Amino acid sequence: MNKKNKITAIICAILAASFYALNTPFSKLLLNKVPPTYMAAFLYLGAGIGVGIMYLFHYKNEDKSMRLTKKDLPYTILMVVLDVIAPILLMIGISIGSSANASLLGNFEIVATTIIALAIFKEDVSKNLWIAIALITLSSIILSFEGEGSFRFSYGSLFVILATMSWGFENNCTRKISSKSTYEIVTIKGLCSGVASLIISIIIGEKFPETRYIAYALLLGYVAYGLSIFLYVRSQRDLGAAKTSAYYAIAPFIGTFLSFLVNGEALSTSYFIGLIFMIAGTIFVIIDTCLIKHTHLHTHTIRHTHDGYMHTHVFTHEHEHNHFLNEDSQGHNDFLTSREHMRLHKNNL
Repeated sequence: MNKKNKITAIICAILAASFYALNTPFSKLLLNKVPPTYMAAFLYLGAGIGVGIMYLFHYKNEDKSMRLTKKDLPYTILMVVLDVIAPILLMIGISIGSSANASLLGNFEIVATTIIALAIFKEDVSKNLWIAIALITLSSIILSFEGEGSFRFSYGSLFVILATMSWGFENNCTRKISSKSTYEIVTIKGLCSGVASLIISIIIGEKFPETRYIAYALLLGYVAYGLSIFLYVRSQRDLGAAKTSAYYAIAPFIGTFLSFLVNGEALSTSYFIGLIFMIAGTIFVIIDTCLIKHTHLHTHTIRHTHDGYMHTHVFTHEHEHNHFLNEDSQGHNDFLTSREHMRLHKNNL
């Protein structure tokens, strides 16, 4: 992966988190007028319709090889099914458990995504990334902690954990098709999940909201879900599920700050403590993303005079280099010392 692709992927991941962070404070305002399941339905439909309209303008110019095929069908179906199951499990968990538990355990999605990426999809998870995940998880726990009662286990907690695991699987399934048309992926995710949630809303008999609030929810869904998922999938294409999920973990902090601005909620001490761990974790993610390790094969030609004759010796050796994104095309760190070079030279003379 080249420098430009990595930087673009990182920006996409951060923007995805920022757009999704709009969901919590503005949904809180709309939930006074829109029932929760209908709210979920309109958010998903807003994403599907909005990105679907974008897709209409992009469709003719799109490379046909980018479109989903029968080969991608298993991951596409799993993606949609998991996107429908996860919110239902979360709603059950919240209804029979505490909202504090749900808030705390919801951050387990980051860890679930990484573990599933490693164990099932064989995605590489480096030492730096493990440290980042640990710091980000600790940060999320600090952010979500609301008192001693938040750690009391219940059946509600089990359903929330199952929801985060479903989203962890969904993130990895999306990763498997992320090289395909992002427009098509987000349109399918939004419309299918939205229709499913709409059917559930009708079945459970929620009150249908006023038209103007539906419009607000659709618009919020387009930005907070549609554009967020679109950028998330684009980021996964180059960074992978685990690293993208780690960057995406800044969303709770942005959401908390927006809640202060939009809903008038005060920023707690835990917010600033958690922010320190979040910054530390993000630094490890950036180091892991920017550092590329590989070996170079070098050929050395040595000419010298011995007993009145010119001798030429040619030999090769490999050694590791670290390349960073801020270096020019010639920049590198050579881990082979000058003493080791001299030893190799002498051995080949």
